[in-house]
Formats: sequence, C-alpha cells, structure tokens
Amino acid sequence: MLYLNADNIKEIGLNWEQLTTVIESAVECLHTKDYSQPVKPYLRYGDLKNRIIAMPAYIGGASPWAGIKWIASFPDNIYKNKLRANSVTILNEYDSGIPQCIINTAMISAIRTAAVSGLMIKNFIKGKKSKSKINIGINGFGPIGQMHLRMIISILGGSIGEVLIHDLNPINENNIDNNVKDMVSIAGSWEECYKNADVFVTCTVSAAPYIDIAPKKGSLQLNVSLRDYTVEMRNYMNLIIVDDWKEVCRQDTDIENMHKVKGLLENDTFSIAEVVSTGNLNNRSESDVVMFNPMGLAIFDIAVAVYYYQEALKKDIGFPLPD
Repeated sequence: MLYLNADNIKEIGLNWEQLTTVIESAVECLHTKDYSQPVKPYLRYGDLKNRIIAMPAYIGGASPWAGIKWIASFPDNIYKNKLRANSVTILNEYDSGIPQCIINTAMISAIRTAAVSGLMIKNFIKGKKSKSKINIGINGFGPIGQMHLRMIISILGGSIGEVLIHDLNPINENNIDNNVKDMVSIAGSWEECYKNADVFVTCTVSAAPYIDIAPKKGSLQLNVSLRDYTVEMRNYMNLIIVDDWKEVCRQDTDIENMHKVKGLLENDTFSIAEVVSTGNLNNRSESDVVMFNPMGLAIFDIAVAVYYYQEALKKDIGFPLPD
C-alpha cells in the first residue's frame, strides 16, 4: 500500500488541464450511471456546525476504482491556528477490495472542488458569445479560495480582466502566488468583488446568507460554499445547476432554502452531467445568469485521488507501507 501526504501531492503538482479532464471523465460516468455513490452521512456531535462526513464511492469507466474519503470540517479551527478541513482518502481495487493507497491531506478536497469549478468555467466560456475580458471575484480567501485563484488564472489566462479577492480576515499577500500578484487586487467588501464579476466564487464559511443584490447579467455564480445567497436571489438566476439534487437539497444549503421558501424543484435545475454531456449552456442567452451549486460528490474525490496515486507511481513518490 502507498501512503501519500500533502507534501507528496504538492510535489506532483497542479495540472489544471489534466485535473479538469479527470473530472470530465468522472462526469461521463455520472451521465452513463457507471458509478455507485450513497448519499453521504454527516456525523455531528457537540457544536453542531462541526461535521465529519463519510464519502464512499465506486467509479467505473476506463480505470474503475472504489474508495472512501473521511473528511472533518470544523470551522472554528481557523481561530486556533489549525486547518478547518482534514481528511483521509482510501483507494480500493474495484475487483478485489484490497486497499492500495492512503492519502492523508485535505488538499484532495480543495483540488477536487476547484477542478469541478474549472470544468464548469470551461463549459460556461464555451457558450459565452462576447469576447470581452472576464472579470473575476472571489469572496473568501482561505485554502479553497486560494486554490480557485490558481485554477482560474491557469484556465482563463490572458482572457482575464480584473481579479478582485475579499475576506473578512486580513489577506496575507504571501498566499497570492508571486507570478499573479500584479493581476490581483484586494477588495474592501464582498460587494466590490461581486458587482462587476463575470465569474464570482463564494469560498466562505458563512453561517448565514448575505448576498442580496442582483448579480451582473450574463455572469457565472459559483456557489462553492453553498450558504451565501439569500432565497430572494432565486429570482435572478436563469440557469441553476447542481452536482446532485439529493445531495445539495439538504443541510441548510441555499438550494434547500430556495426549495422550501421559493418552491425550487429538481426539475427547475440542471445536473452537472446534463450540462457537460449535452452542452446545453451553449444555447443560453447572453444575459442569462448561471448559478452552480456543488455539494461535492464522492466520485469526484475518488477520481482525483486515483489521478494522484497513478502520478505518484509514475514518479516514484510516496511511502510504501507493509501489509
């Protein structure tokens, strides 16, 4: 069995073109139903905003695997100089069940999250008729926000106009990669990030919705942190996309609240499998606002973990463990 940690993942690196392709292949398995993935249980105790989530999955396709990610999210850790999210991923041979790899780092989650957003951005750009520069806004600049910044600049490159980032806590400029610092400005409020953004990303740990003003027409709203938009914002969203309705319409997400208060139904939304497999974003109106709400699917975590496991084998990275 191979053991990989955060340093090993960093050594392998971030190839966003490959990582979004990994997610695209996983979405194809989702579309063809060549997967198995129970609705993930949440373990809560003590302070109920804390949770540990079990995410088992089987993913088929050309390289089938099974596995599980066990991820803890304790939001107040950031005030104790600890990581908010901590996780371990185990990969099992699909035909024998034998564990082949343990990955001990929450980076897999952050990379998966950004790679899924990257695939959505690629599909959004395909249907964008205007060739004007793309303005970016990122609200929340912890590990997930930082990962999204790297991904967005890698994928969009020279097509980017301005990049505005905001966080309630002071932003450490050392967390902005040196090669992109001249492209990035720190905003004084989320509104400043939001009002002119063609792609706006929520990467917060907000306990309550706060976004209550109309988004820019024709924009992509990447609702990564899931609990940032008031229910009234439903009125401004022309296309609402989810990774999986059953997963995302629970746990007090914006989608669940829009369902309860505004009557949003599954039939009112598109799944990521529909969007990627049918290309239906290509036919949208130039003024349509697209909102993507990803709860996070276990098959995506397993697909990303398999990618890093296979790269580690190629590059002789990691620590072999005895049986």
